[in-house]
Amino acid sequence: MKELYLMRHAQTLFNVQGRTQGWSDSPLTQKGIEDALKAGERLRAKQLCFDAFYSSTQERASDTLELLFPNQEYSRLKGLKEMNFGVYEGHSNYLEPMDKTTYFKNFGGESSHQVSERMYQSLSECLNKHDKVFALSHGAAMHFFTQEKVFNFESQPPVPLGNLACLHFTYDEGIFTFIESISLL
Repeated sequence: MKELYLMRHAQTLFNVQGRTQGWSDSPLTQKGIEDALKAGERLRAKQLCFDAFYSSTQERASDTLELLFPNQEYSRLKGLKEMNFGVYEGHSNYLEPMDKTTYFKNFGGESSHQVSERMYQSLSECLNKHDKVFALSHGAAMHFFTQEKVFNFESQPPVPLGNLACLHFTYDEGIFTFIESISLL
């Protein structure tokens, strides 16, 4: 049985300002940096051994991974990027609609299904090469991946995905199974 540990990046300036990030980027805050260092200590204390490390190509994700695991080699994957929110990027979160499944596609962004598919493809490729993977991604991308590809839209409550949320899954023959949410703060 293969394993995946999938984590969201640390707090960013846009998180604090209540702005939509998507494919745009903003730097980690001082709190984000401090929290990532603490989470890294706690994660390393668990003495988990990973075969490979992956990060979204976005700076906030790769910066987080480098704080969690200093001097660790990793690969950056576009498939782990955040959802593209089109023209809404950089604007206040309150402008976003409640139903995010297809809305942003109409404004130069992605649908939730497109995000879920690319996350599934990227993570599956990683786990077809390695037995135990650590990956750094983003809130909306992780949300739509878990809801569509793990929970199959069943009535289970969504998994909380705050900054530095870490989710543990098993992977077998193309199927991801949620094991636990790991609290590191």
